[in-house]
Amino acid sequence: MRRAVGRGETGTEFAALEAYAEGAGRALACIFSTSDELEADLIRERRAAGLYRPGKHKERILTLAAVGAALVLVVIFAI
Repeated sequence: MRRAVGRGETGTEFAALEAYAEGAGRALACIFSTSDELEADLIRERRAAGLYRPGKHKERILTLAAVGAALVLVVIFAI
């Protein structure tokens, strides 16, 4: 049920609403001024975590070659 709002209460409610809006604006603020800075920081963090490890691509190729060789040997010895 809705209650009637007196004149004195609307000012305090409006002030509270403004305070919430200001707080929401600060919460959405970004520490990066451009998207390039954001991307550079993400890449820096991922490198520190070892995500862009050198040689990872070579390991996949070697693993794929080993699996392929094993399949060829299985087919040759199965005949």
